[in-house]
Amino acid sequence: MKLRNVILLLLALLMLDGGTLSAQRPQRVRGVRTARWGVDGRGDSVLYLQLIPVNIYHRKRDLKNYERMVRAVKKVYPLALEAAKRMENLDEELAKYDKRRDRRAYTKAIEEALKEEISPVLWKMTRYEGKILLKLIDRETNHTVFGIIKDFRSGFTAGFYQTLAKLFGNDLKLEYDPDGEDEMLEQIVIYYRAGIL
Repeated sequence: MKLRNVILLLLALLMLDGGTLSAQRPQRVRGVRTARWGVDGRGDSVLYLQLIPVNIYHRKRDLKNYERMVRAVKKVYPLALEAAKRMENLDEELAKYDKRRDRRAYTKAIEEALKEEISPVLWKMTRYEGKILLKLIDRETNHTVFGIIKDFRSGFTAGFYQTLAKLFGNDLKLEYDPDGEDEMLEQIVIYYRAGIL
């Protein structure tokens, strides 16, 4: 089946809504980034779809790299979302404390609790998954992991963890670049959030 025929079939299925005229309400469809109704030049209702692009890999190596990244995103993206949520909660909690000493004690307690909770998960990760996690945390929080540690703990602590990460082949200063080197990662995250993966 040609791509044009598939798109026409998809449009026909979208327009069928039990034979009623209520088909013009927005609906979520897998594989479609946005769907909206409009009116063409003749006054007819037209459904405009922006489809999510699909990559086609001609080399097995490229496909394997893509599949490896998909597996990594499925494993670590929930952790990045949880990190963003906790960082937001931490900001709210720290605003309650007036003294720097109290804020430091609170962040130290949070750090210890996180170590106990997350360390078993982190030890089971590969270096590649760790790298993906660092980039996704930057994507979700708009801060590198190094910057987060520096803001909430201290520059010395951030430097210590950076050195430790470098020993294991990673970098806490990794930044997320959705238009450059992380374009494939951004597409996988969009698919993941849309429920396609």
